[in-house]
Amino acid sequence: MDINNENELTGLLQPEEPKPEPLTDADPETLANKIAEFLDGKRARDIKIINMAGKTDICDYMVLATGTSSTHVQSLSAEVEYQMDRREIQPLHAEGRDNRTWAVLDYAHVMVHIFTRDTREFYGLDKLYAD
Repeated sequence: MDINNENELTGLLQPEEPKPEPLTDADPETLANKIAEFLDGKRARDIKIINMAGKTDICDYMVLATGTSSTHVQSLSAEVEYQMDRREIQPLHAEGRDNRTWAVLDYAHVMVHIFTRDTREFYGLDKLYAD
């Protein structure tokens, strides 16, 4: 391949994705569902959205997901942050980036918890906040 041939290079370049619509005016349920979609797109397991109405004042929804490894937990967390940032929303706080078995992202009305399987079982948030 001739590097100077622009026609050959054009086929190799990936088109830039258009910027998605901001979610700045989205309600908490929509945000939780979008986050679940992002997690599903990166093959998170056992994704659960829990309506927290009447259970706590810290958020309206909690999104729980399991990664298959510590590396997967980190990549899932990074993906959610990346996708939300593209939609003009940043977490108020993030924890667990160095932990590798658990990460939490606080989007005010939506809390995102991403665990390894063992860590998810240990904390038992599914049972704690079950309907």
